[in-house]
Amino acid sequence: MKIGGLQKLTLVDYPGKVAATVFLIGCNFRCGFCHNPELVNPEEAKKQPLIDEKEFFEFLEGKEGLIDGICITGGEPTIQPDLYDFIRKIRQKGFLIKLDTNGSNPEVLSKLVNENLVDFIAMDIKTSLDNYKKTVGTEVNLENIKKSVEIIKSSGIDYEFRTTVVPGLVEKKDIEEIGKWLKGAKKIVLQQFQNKKVLNNKFKKIQQYPDKTLKEFGKILEKHIGEIELRL
Repeated sequence: MKIGGLQKLTLVDYPGKVAATVFLIGCNFRCGFCHNPELVNPEEAKKQPLIDEKEFFEFLEGKEGLIDGICITGGEPTIQPDLYDFIRKIRQKGFLIKLDTNGSNPEVLSKLVNENLVDFIAMDIKTSLDNYKKTVGTEVNLENIKKSVEIIKSSGIDYEFRTTVVPGLVEKKDIEEIGKWLKGAKKIVLQQFQNKKVLNNKFKKIQQYPDKTLKEFGKILEKHIGEIELRL
């Protein structure tokens, strides 16, 4: 497993749980606003010191009862061929698993859900479907994105969708479309865009929306989605 980082304690990454977060290297999207460029940009990723998988599991020893779960993020975890085995090993130690994903690999999500290998999924909804290619910076299979949404909604496990609200990529009309698309979903999180550390430096020049705009967007989504959370 290509592990590029480990946060040994987090109280925010796994809602309601004490957790550790493991960062996997590599992504099939190129979102310019990504705040983990060292995991996504192939040239930067080559320079990133790897954490040996053995070292990670040594860290887990004795953590039972001290942390509840492990958050697996990236990059995009579902592109890793050894993800299943990695999660199984963590599972065997009794930890809950939260997976962060961009939803591009519904077959992987389906297998993880069906084999009871995940307890919480957080899927990024980048923008409205019409605006997806521009936002993710590469070709994207929208049918796969839509399949992942439906798999998660019907999975029976805890989940949230989340959208980083980037001016120019996520406008009011996009929020309206997202609401219609995700109608009936349990929860969506609107995250404030941060321009300090990004994959594409042109995004450093973009100023975030005022908090009141995110609150207005949240009101739009309330008509379609059960719970709205703002991370300002």
